[in-house]
Amino acid sequence: MKISALHWLSFTSLTLLTTVIFTLMNLDYSWVFFITILGQGLFVFTVYKVLTDDYKTDKNFRDFYEDRPDLGQ
Repeated sequence: MKISALHWLSFTSLTLLTTVIFTLMNLDYSWVFFITILGQGLFVFTVYKVLTDDYKTDKNFRDFYEDRPDLGQ
């Protein structure tokens, strides 16, 4: 199963949110530091995955906003 870029983004967000929760709980510094380093590495990897994702669409600039078709006129 291929993990999409959005799954990596969700996982990274949850990891960094865990860092905030651990900090608020006054958890041991070594755990907070480890999760912070892990989150930063995941962030860099996620940016790479988002930029190199093999995503194709049939939309172009003429489609403009789909929720407001009157803006493309």
